[in-house]
Amino acid sequence: MKELPKAYEPRQYEDIIYKRWEESGFFAPIDETKENKASTFSMVLPPPNVTGTLHMGHAVMLAVQDVMTRYHRMKGDRTLWIPGTDHAAIATESKVEKLLIEEGIHNPKQTLGREPFLDRVAQFAQESHDTIVNQSKKMGSSLDWSREAFTLDATREKAVRSVFKMMYDDGLIYRGFRTVNWSVQGQSTCSDDEVEHITRQSKLYTFKYSEDCPIDIATTRPETKIGDTAIAVHPEGKWKEFIGQTFTVENFANSGKKLTLNVFGDEGVADDFGTGALGVTTAHSHIDFEMYTKQKVLGNDIGMIQVIGEDGKMTTEAGTYIGKTVDEARASVVAQLRADGLLIHEEDIEQNIGISDRFKDIIEVLPKMQWFIDVNKEFAFKGDALGPFKTGDMVTLKQLMQESVRGGHINIIPERFEKTYFHWIDNLRDWCISRQIWYGHQIPFWSRGQETYVGTEAPDGEGWKQDPDTLDTWFSSGLWTFSTLASKPEDIRIEDGKLIIDTEEFRAFHPTSVLETGYDILFFWVARMIMMTTYAVGQVPFKTVYLHGLVRDEQGRKMSKSLGNILDPLDMTAKYGTDATRLSLLIGATPGNDTKLSEDKVAGFRNFTNKLWNIARFMRMQMNDVERVISTLAQRPVGDSLADRWILVLLDQVIIEVTKDIEEYRFSMAGDKLREFTWNDLADWYLEIAKVEGNKSEVLQYILNTILKLWHPYMPYVTEQIWTEVYGKDAMLMVEAWPIATSLQGDEANVAIFSFELLQSIITSIRALRAEKNIEPAKKIDAILVAKEQSVFEENAGVVKALARIEVLTITAEKPVGEFVSVAQSGVEVLLDFSGAIDVNEERVRIKKELDHVGPYLKQLEVKLAGPFAQNAPESVVAVERQKLVEAQEKHTTLEQQLTQLG
Repeated sequence: MKELPKAYEPRQYEDIIYKRWEESGFFAPIDETKENKASTFSMVLPPPNVTGTLHMGHAVMLAVQDVMTRYHRMKGDRTLWIPGTDHAAIATESKVEKLLIEEGIHNPKQTLGREPFLDRVAQFAQESHDTIVNQSKKMGSSLDWSREAFTLDATREKAVRSVFKMMYDDGLIYRGFRTVNWSVQGQSTCSDDEVEHITRQSKLYTFKYSEDCPIDIATTRPETKIGDTAIAVHPEGKWKEFIGQTFTVENFANSGKKLTLNVFGDEGVADDFGTGALGVTTAHSHIDFEMYTKQKVLGNDIGMIQVIGEDGKMTTEAGTYIGKTVDEARASVVAQLRADGLLIHEEDIEQNIGISDRFKDIIEVLPKMQWFIDVNKEFAFKGDALGPFKTGDMVTLKQLMQESVRGGHINIIPERFEKTYFHWIDNLRDWCISRQIWYGHQIPFWSRGQETYVGTEAPDGEGWKQDPDTLDTWFSSGLWTFSTLASKPEDIRIEDGKLIIDTEEFRAFHPTSVLETGYDILFFWVARMIMMTTYAVGQVPFKTVYLHGLVRDEQGRKMSKSLGNILDPLDMTAKYGTDATRLSLLIGATPGNDTKLSEDKVAGFRNFTNKLWNIARFMRMQMNDVERVISTLAQRPVGDSLADRWILVLLDQVIIEVTKDIEEYRFSMAGDKLREFTWNDLADWYLEIAKVEGNKSEVLQYILNTILKLWHPYMPYVTEQIWTEVYGKDAMLMVEAWPIATSLQGDEANVAIFSFELLQSIITSIRALRAEKNIEPAKKIDAILVAKEQSVFEENAGVVKALARIEVLTITAEKPVGEFVSVAQSGVEVLLDFSGAIDVNEERVRIKKELDHVGPYLKQLEVKLAGPFAQNAPESVVAVERQKLVEAQEKHTTLEQQLTQLG
């Protein structure tokens, strides 16, 4: 029988194993046959941005998804896990601009021009892509690389243009003049979910527009008041008498500008908040713009004045403040209001402001002509059925997003994030999808004079100009579950107003089974995919959303370069092995909750990886050299001894529980149960007994085969290598069948568990007494077991003697006369003869010292519980003290008995 090498060296095996996996073709779905009509499991990899390298957040994502993929593949499902990367337009373009500036190219876009600049971006994206793919492989990810996609490749471009055209034709995409989030630093719009909110110290200013205007206004942005066009108050509030009036302010704040302020009522204005009146700045506030739109519908056009430009400076509409920065203008306006006696009050406050998630600059709200998706406009539903919606029913995108989750078509794990999802969806505004950058999907809208054209291909003829803006990255990644199931552009077409993905893969694997991603992009991506997929193909994109948490350092802090606490997944895999790195991310992590990670934790799982290797090495040495027959590998043996029956019953329980946990997305719990069984039940107990009983080849082979299969999704490399060492290079654990429990049922199983646990308790008690008496491990003593039912001990006397280091073991129903140290355990009295093993006089002195300590402590507790404490203290506190008293009394009695036994 070939022995396993003495040590497992991950770097010696991992690259070789991954190459074997890839070359096997088993990363692709195993074809369905008439004899084996398998169910399917499908999942898309959330595409990492091509802006750098993978971090621990990516690593946990890959680990969790690979567990699911390997489990379903072994279970026999047709399993598809699709890889890909995201062009991450703004982030990638910004990164390349910085790199080019470092190379000495000032203003790279203007210097190089559009096409040469985009060539440099594409080169960078390809290099980053190659790094990411290599890192994903290092993590052991069993992705179907033959179906790798890129959000900017030709096939995805066909999908993007097709969906854009469909939405445009349905009136859902429109070009309109609305307020948008503007990043001055990035010189582009940002969608609502690309705006981060931070708290900072600010000032709240209360002022009057003029002596003639009686309404007080409070604002944190007095510089924008030069652009105010109206005053909104509550219809029944303290300012209601002024509704319908118009106030004219000449030369507001010495700006040289005249304000015409129409006062109107709006129930959205809180009468008890601030001054109860709102200065309406229609050009620089989303809320004010909505009021402007509503008033316009009512026939009250309050107008719009833009006083801040795209460069973040005051415009000509700001009068004398033109060219000033926002901060400069604010200081000047406040100073002028103060000088004019119009500044009533200023107060230090904490302010919530929006910043660009990419550029970290404060977002300016500006009015611009942009492309939007209307989330409230009705269109004819294109799917067969989604809850109450049938083909042709008039629905809105918002309704489809709500029904997808509320109707149970998509389950979110953990469930508490459903509340977060609905809070966002129910308050969803039209989505600004255009970006003022070069890298990305250029908007498929062309114009020539008064002619316009929207299509999947450029129009024929001369003179057509394409809109220079590109689409928000989330537009293309929102199509990810179905666009990735097309292998070439020709697989995608529009037919009768519906998107058709004409592939066997789409028909077999969509909707996908699970989307696994971080909870931090629930809005960014998950909701976008639900929106775009229910619209385009009339199906939900996935049936379950599993949200993992963030990976933090051991102190619970976010990992960052500034803190110097980043753990690089590739560094950890190189130092401790991929399996250890994966386990550190999987065990102890629960859905939706952040997890702490330290290098010590990874090192601890490296030790467990080695433990599994050594367990397998020992088991292999005890197994006969039998031929590998696949059909018999999973055949459960009966077992000859109590230990055999016990370990096989436990193994069956582990199979059942681990399978259920993985099916229900409790990956950490499944890993914990496997670790407990492997280290404690198997290694610490059964294998020690196997050394005593011998002749365990059949049982050991079954157990080894089974635990390797159970561990494989979590620890793919070490389990695959052990399998290869045992069964040869042609064997591949990755596609072995997942274990099925076939255990003893009912009473037989219960008897095996009860009997062995009784045996364990006796052995544990003897070990504890030996340790208490400081008996050397190598020294054997005599023991007597006094028990009414003796058969269990008689049949397993050799096990008790070996594991408890007993020289002579006597099993009797009657307690003999003599001096023994005793302990009662599970109805059995254990008598140990320590004569010759201990110094009686030293032991007597030791026990008396303990009694001298326990006695006063016992009396102190008795006095305490007999006094007012017991009547006045909370019952829970008194109960704790009573328990201490019971334990002290038991210890005192035991010590007195031991002293008596010593004579």
